[in-house]
Amino acid sequence: MSLTETQRAIHTFIAERIEGDGFAPSQAEIARAFGFKGVRAAQYHLEALEVAGILERSPGRARSLRLLQLPDGPRQAELPANDDILQLPVLGQVAAGVPIGADIGSEQVVLMDRAFFTPTPDYLLKVRGDSMRDEGIFDGDLIGVHRTSDARSGQVVIARIDDEVTVKLLKIGQGRIRLLPRNPDYAPIEVQPGQDFAIEGLYCGLVRPNA
Repeated sequence: MSLTETQRAIHTFIAERIEGDGFAPSQAEIARAFGFKGVRAAQYHLEALEVAGILERSPGRARSLRLLQLPDGPRQAELPANDDILQLPVLGQVAAGVPIGADIGSEQVVLMDRAFFTPTPDYLLKVRGDSMRDEGIFDGDLIGVHRTSDARSGQVVIARIDDEVTVKLLKIGQGRIRLLPRNPDYAPIEVQPGQDFAIEGLYCGLVRPNA
């Protein structure tokens, strides 16, 4: 059976979600990701994939999609025209604690609704640690990063210090730069003279994969 571009894109989307989150997306999530007006359109395409022998479903059970065949090759999903959908690479991990090294290569690409973020992100980073918990950022969250070297005091930033990366609240004043946690169990990081310091981007929202 020949699949449409939308059905191939849904197949890839399901595979990426299972690999990244450990479970399949719901029909409502598929509908939202592809800009469908309701779940019936998602059901139609899932039925086509089921008839093609690519997946199986358990009626009456949420998130019960099971892939019987993985997408061919590394090609990313080709989405229907929809300006509300972002394809965001996950570039590694960022510390919400003490700084840790960040991976350079992309681990995966996920499809996200633009409405989750302000401003529009360029990529996602996976959070490790709980130093930003009072900002609502928890271990395992995927945070959107808007790539820029400009930031104001009081903004949550992704900062690089001597080749290590962290997410913190930026404070600039009295001739010093501090990166503040949002958890009283952690101490602020003060950028020392001579350290290699740069703003990598602005925090612009998050996705909680297991929510």
